[in-house]
Amino acid sequence: MGHAPYGNPNSPRATEYKNKIETELVDLRKDGSVVLNMDYFDFATGLKMANEAKWEKLFDVPRRKPESEISQAYMDMAWAIQQVTEESVLRLSRAARELTGCKNLSMAGGVALNCVANGKILRKRLFDDIWIQPAAGDAGGALGAAYTVWHILDGHERNVGNRWDAMQGSYLGPEFSDKEVERTLQKYGAKTRHYEDFRCLASDVARKLSEGNVVGWFEGRMEFGPRALGSRSILGDARNPEMQKKLNLKIKYREGFRPFAPSVLEEDIGEYFELDRESPYMLIVAPVRKDRQNLLPAGYYEKPLYERLYFLRSDLPAITHIDYSARIQSVSKRTNARYWELIHQFKEQTGCGVIVNTSFNVRGEPIVCTTDDAYRCFMRTEMDYLVIGNYFLDKKEQPALPDTGDWRKEFKLD
Repeated sequence: MGHAPYGNPNSPRATEYKNKIETELVDLRKDGSVVLNMDYFDFATGLKMANEAKWEKLFDVPRRKPESEISQAYMDMAWAIQQVTEESVLRLSRAARELTGCKNLSMAGGVALNCVANGKILRKRLFDDIWIQPAAGDAGGALGAAYTVWHILDGHERNVGNRWDAMQGSYLGPEFSDKEVERTLQKYGAKTRHYEDFRCLASDVARKLSEGNVVGWFEGRMEFGPRALGSRSILGDARNPEMQKKLNLKIKYREGFRPFAPSVLEEDIGEYFELDRESPYMLIVAPVRKDRQNLLPAGYYEKPLYERLYFLRSDLPAITHIDYSARIQSVSKRTNARYWELIHQFKEQTGCGVIVNTSFNVRGEPIVCTTDDAYRCFMRTEMDYLVIGNYFLDKKEQPALPDTGDWRKEFKLD
């Protein structure tokens, strides 16, 4: 999904890939249902998703090895796969509307994490509104199973009349008291500053962000689902033209092309993005407003990947993807008052109500859950500051972690 915009839709190769997918790999029906040609897939009887030899013969391109160069062929294939996915999702949505007459759409399942497709459903105006389960995929099935028992077996009545999201931000995971935080920090001999007044803490962190620093943000209950929503997040200044590169290469240790998401004050979403409603779970992609975009230079799409990537496409370059889109998280004072306050303080100081938000982890690792996870990840990366609850930590003041071997092996980066 993040790679697809680098494909060239005008190239014969991209068109050829799309045609081969539609004629050889899938039978896409009018109602959006998909029948796979199982000659090309091994997941039903084997241990791999695809039959690599047959895919390589069909597309005349080898499977890309980890860390190898990303050529235009792979970008064009990502574009083609995304196009077919979006078409299937749109057809399914139209069929659902025709069959049910419902004006609202609820989505779950792994493909509902395809934020680009979700945004296109909205812009097609097929429904008045859509709601996407924040843990769409296998994990969210546990919630559905629990509700099924609660409703069908225990006989409780469903209540769907509440205008506001009953999941209340999806902050359903564990949280840690000040005493638990203190025990972790004492274990590592960490140097900290404790704040009694959270507004002062938020103001100081906002200033650090505006100065180009990267901050680990560990607050309250952990998010349920694959997105970091301001409880287990790494934060930066969306206006900083170097922030995307810094986060990818020095913090997340992953490919530089990967985009980052904006966290925006819910009440300000229309000032920055072409979206007329909240997006609390980072599951809708929408364009950055036209008046914030910069014109592309001549020959832009013929340039190498990283020349395209680091062109300043808007006044929020760290969160503006190559196609002028952004995967938006709107932040509500009702569901996460402390995260809202931080962004509010950032806006008070800079005039901008948007910051960069990415998950608090490195590639190959899950999002941090405990205070111990957070401190170790902070110390093993090039984050500048860490906030855990009411505690503020400066990387320069911290003692070195005990030597447990090569930290890159610890994070599976070797």
